[in-house]
Amino acid sequence: MSSKKIDLDAMSFDDLWSLHEQISQILAVRITSEKRELERRLAVLNRSRGAIEGTNNEGAQSYSATGKARRKYPRVLPKYRNPQTSETWSGRGKQPRWLVAAIKTGRRIEEFAINATGAPKGRRQRA
Repeated sequence: MSSKKIDLDAMSFDDLWSLHEQISQILAVRITSEKRELERRLAVLNRSRGAIEGTNNEGAQSYSATGKARRKYPRVLPKYRNPQTSETWSGRGKQPRWLVAAIKTGRRIEEFAINATGAPKGRRQRA
């Protein structure tokens, strides 16, 4: 770089515009190279993270629609159904509000159980 100062106020419009274009080209090249370097570093970090977490063989982890990493275990089928709506519950985690309210009114959780066909279960008898 030269050590002389450029008097921008004394430059003509065409000279200033030419300088602007030169600076824009230099910045574009530097931004592109910086972006490539950051992407390379990110790829290295993702590979090392995948090795630490033990992701699948490709090293790629699947993500849900919200962008969060998916669980490593399969989806659980619903075991309980709300008879008024199409709401279901798998039996895992916190009980849904509709089930809590129904239990408080005196109903039993078995009344909401569904079988493989989706119909409510009756009591099973042993043969």
